[in-house]
Amino acid sequence: MSPSDAPQRRPADARARVHWLARLMDSSIRLPGGFRIGVDGLIGLVPVVGDLAAAGVSFYIVAQAAHAGVSVRVLAHMALNVALDAVVGAIPVLGDVFDVAFKANQRNARLMDAYLDRSAPR
Repeated sequence: MSPSDAPQRRPADARARVHWLARLMDSSIRLPGGFRIGVDGLIGLVPVVGDLAAAGVSFYIVAQAAHAGVSVRVLAHMALNVALDAVVGAIPVLGDVFDVAFKANQRNARLMDAYLDRSAPR
């Protein structure tokens, strides 16, 4: 198969994947009182392994943004969000609260959208 035969990734497909994952990881579970948490907050309760798994999914989101054509500068900002989430999230108890409040994946989805919206042909 030549490179021209390979399926092309479109920014719209990447956006759909990123938004689905960001919602799953950051706000898919409704708690009493209307507060939302995601799978990230739950798996982050498992020391080390949970934080690493959540960071892996978060970096997948960054990779999807790269495939969609997001600039290196925005990707670096997204990676910093993931790193901050992972480092602070590794602190027992405080990190879990931060993880639930910071919502790095949804921040990164918004960063990707803003970049793609600005660079879209008019």
